[in-house]
Amino acid sequence: MLEKTLRFNYLFDFYHNLLTEKQKKYMELYYLEDLSLSEISEVFSVSRQAVYDNIKRTESMLESYEEKLKLYEKFQKRSKIIEELEENATDEIKHLLVKLKELD
Repeated sequence: MLEKTLRFNYLFDFYHNLLTEKQKKYMELYYLEDLSLSEISEVFSVSRQAVYDNIKRTESMLESYEEKLKLYEKFQKRSKIIEELEENATDEIKHLLVKLKELD
């Protein structure tokens, strides 16, 4: 479950601008603030099932965006390469790698 949460936090971070305000709010409450479906349903005065359906639909959309755009996959690959470089880099290069990481 932790891996799933981490993945959707990243996907949300990369693709949140492609979501509606309602989708953003549901995902923020569920994944970032760790509210339950019932708690979210109370906030929006809708059924628990409506919240569940919205979140599942939004998760599917995020996965679809990732399948097409691969922003998270590229981020992971870049991070791994930077880690490998850091292990073998001089101080000057390490400083540049820190600046590169800050761009993400």
